[in-house]
Amino acid sequence: MDKLNLAPAIREQLETVYDPELKPANIVDLGLVYEIITKEEGIAKVVMTLTAPGCPVAGEIMEEVQRKVAAIPGVKEALVELTFDPPWNRDMMSEEAKLELGFM
Repeated sequence: MDKLNLAPAIREQLETVYDPELKPANIVDLGLVYEIITKEEGIAKVVMTLTAPGCPVAGEIMEEVQRKVAAIPGVKEALVELTFDPPWNRDMMSEEAKLELGFM
C-alpha cells in the first residue's frame, strides 16, 4: 500500500543502507526489507528484519533507515517496524547479493 507513491524513492534510499557484517550488499538486496507502506497523512513505514535476532548493529541499522526515510520530501513521519516473521534466510537475497557475498 503506497498512497503517497513514494515507495520507489524509499527503496532507493534503503539501497544505501548496509549491514556492516554483510557489505557490500545493501539491506534491500539482502532481502531484509519486507514491506514499504505509505499513508496519505505523510506516514512512511518500513517493515524489515535482520539477519539474526541478536544482530549487534540492529539499533544502528534501524536508526539509519528511519533517518533516511524521514529525509524524503513528502514524508512527515517515518516508522520502522522490526519483525522476525518470517525469519530471514539466504534464499531471500537477490542474485546480485549472493554473487557479491560469494554465496553462488
